[in-house]
Order: sequence, then structure tokens, then C-alpha cells
Amino acid sequence: MTDPSIQATAESAPTLSQGQRVVSAFAAPSKLAADIQRGNKSWWFPFIISLVLSFAFFGVVNSKVGMQQVVENQNHLSPKAEERLSQLTPEQRETNIKIQVAVTEGFFVGAPLVGLLMFLVFALIMWGTVNFVFGGKATFGKLFTLYNYAWLPQTIKVILGIIVLYSGMAPESFNIRNYAPTNLAAFLDPIETNKMLYSLASSVDFTMIWTLIVLSIGVATIAGIKRNSAYIAVFGWWFVGALLGMAGAAFAG
Repeated sequence: MTDPSIQATAESAPTLSQGQRVVSAFAAPSKLAADIQRGNKSWWFPFIISLVLSFAFFGVVNSKVGMQQVVENQNHLSPKAEERLSQLTPEQRETNIKIQVAVTEGFFVGAPLVGLLMFLVFALIMWGTVNFVFGGKATFGKLFTLYNYAWLPQTIKVILGIIVLYSGMAPESFNIRNYAPTNLAAFLDPIETNKMLYSLASSVDFTMIWTLIVLSIGVATIAGIKRNSAYIAVFGWWFVGALLGMAGAAFAG
């Protein structure tokens, strides 16, 4: 069943500018969702913001830490990776590190495009979930736009990461997988802590919770379902992702 009050809110919402949509993604997700529901499916502005911040972060990491140090830090955090490297000859180890550095640099450069691909997949999954499980009427295009804007709270983590690096963090302490104090894992030892527990703690991130709340409110409006149902759909898939992350962490060691 749809919620008439949600539909009425969406239909009466005024058209927002790009700047207002960005602000709404942080402070007024209902207004953002109403604007998208009215047919404003422009998604390029948050992509530009993510693109700029991604390259800014890449520049800061490269200058303050260095890509080779980033790779060496990650290998140090993984006993299995260190063991594999220890079995290589010096020449093989050097080649392996160079490959890892190239892959890491490629990840930074391609991160915004990878993000768009992820939003396409997430929007498709959510489209199927809310429409076929909860009886919603969401369209794929509107959900894709919602994901682009709802992900903006994640930029807070990037900005904090830049601040942390400029505050004088030792390059040897930098963890590219958890570079800002926005989650519980930031206060745990990544080597001594159980890998599955560390992965779960990393998932409990305040910027991610913020994003999930924005998504839930937006999904309820766009799909015309009750917010409780939207929260179940959004947080349910987040929980599945957290479980998969824990399994991956246990496998990787």
C-alpha cells in the first residue's frame, strides 16, 4: 500500500536548484526526495562534487603518504599478504609492489566512475526490492538520482581524511581502507582486532548511517511506500553488505 501523505508531499514540493538539492541531501532529505519524485532526475552535480573531492584526496595522499607507502601499509595489515611477499625474491617483490601501486593509483583515478556503476547496481537492486517485495512504484531513473545525492554525506569522510593527513599523521599509520575517524573501527587496532569484528566495526560508520537514512526517506517518497518499509529495505541490504564484508575480511586474513 502507498502512503497518500508521502505522495502529496512529493507533488507539492517546489523545484529545487542544484545547490538546494545538495543542501537537502544533508539537512532535508524529504525535500530532495520530493524534487526527484516530481521528475527532476538530474544527477550530474553530486558526481562533479565527488570527482573533485576524489582527485583532491588522491593528491593529498600522494603528497603526504605516497602510493608505495599506502601499499606497504596495507600489506603490513594483512598477515597473509606479508607471508606471500616474504616468499618472493627481492626482484619479484619489487615487481609485485609496483603492480599494487599501479592498481591503487588506478583505483583513485577511476573511483568516481566506479561509484556511478555501483549506483546503477544499487538502484536496480532497490528498484526490484521496493516494487516487488513492498508493492512500491519506484522508477529506476529516480532511484539512481537518489543514490547520487544520498551518497553526499560520504564526502564528510573524505574531507576529514584530508584534515587528518594535514594534521601530521605518520605515513606509516595511514590506512586507505579506514582513513578517517568516522566509524568504530577507527578506535581499534587493525592488526590485533579480529578481522571479522574489525570489518563489522568499519560498517558502523556515522556517514554511512546518515546516507542510509537519506536513502530510506527518499525511497519511501519515490516508491510511495511507508517509511518503515523503506527503512527495512535500505538497512536490510546494508546488513547483507556488512555480512559479506565480514566474510571477505575473514577470507583475506
